[in-house]
Amino acid sequence: MNYKIIMKKALLILGIALATISCNKETASAEGAKTAYIDTATLMEKYDKFKDEEEKFKVKSLEMGRPLETKLKNFQYEAQNFQSNAQVKGMAWAQQKGAELQRREQELQMEQNALLRQIQIESDSIRSEIVKSMKDFIKDYGKKNGYDYIYGTGDAATVLYAKENYDITEEILKLLNEEFQASKGKETSKEEPKKEETNK
Repeated sequence: MNYKIIMKKALLILGIALATISCNKETASAEGAKTAYIDTATLMEKYDKFKDEEEKFKVKSLEMGRPLETKLKNFQYEAQNFQSNAQVKGMAWAQQKGAELQRREQELQMEQNALLRQIQIESDSIRSEIVKSMKDFIKDYGKKNGYDYIYGTGDAATVLYAKENYDITEEILKLLNEEFQASKGKETSKEEPKKEETNK
């Protein structure tokens, strides 16, 4: 699974989402609209929740692939020994075993494709959930701080040029990471009493 491709897809989704949200750091434009922009590439790269979920998913996808990996190793071992066994056991055995190995190879290929689809679906679901939570957070931030528009830059650029003083990426990133770390702290404190109970 190529996590760089996954991240690029996530950036594209976030960029499109941000293009529709209201927000900005300083009063700008002829109408006096308050606007700002966020570097979506930086946000996705440095957001702790995204990194945390990516690490968890890497571990999960490896676990999901272990049974298939064992089957593939067994198949490779049999395939490597096929020729030497065929010379000893004869043509009839070789034809039967060859057909069996061909069938198993097709089955393993289908199983591998199904696993990759499952991993992709779960990865897309996690990514979409994170993007949605970021979009909601930025939307609330914009409303609370009186912004009219927010734009996204980065890989999924919707802003071709803006002055640096309109960049609120670091501010949003800091708030998102603080919120995520606080939520992780709450989860840990909920788990600790359960551990104490089991020790009794």
